[in-house]
Amino acid sequence: MTKRDLVIRISNETGLVQQQVLDVIQKTLDYISESVAKGRKVELRNFGVFEVKVRKARVGRNPNAPETDVPIPERAVVKFKPGKEMREEVIKLTSEQVAAAAAAQAAEEEKQKGEGEHP
Repeated sequence: MTKRDLVIRISNETGLVQQQVLDVIQKTLDYISESVAKGRKVELRNFGVFEVKVRKARVGRNPNAPETDVPIPERAVVKFKPGKEMREEVIKLTSEQVAAAAAAQAAEEEKQKGEGEHP
């Protein structure tokens, strides 16, 4: 699902103008990004938690030249921990359902690419 898909669904369900919905969604995402970029934890009840974790420095290997060590520096990364309700819904999925959803998404993306190529 893209931001555009989200805007359309919310607009259709609420009757709000798509531009208004887009503005609200964009502001929400901006504030979440801003807080996480400052190292703050963002907790959205019944959805999940975004937080910054520091990944330790480590040594990587180049698969094309395994004898060469590549130092990977310490860095901050964003972690997302799903909330209880989301976690419970995802646990119910079977591997067949996940594969079907991925195939449907790929087909939808191909369809959108094809629509964009026609004048």
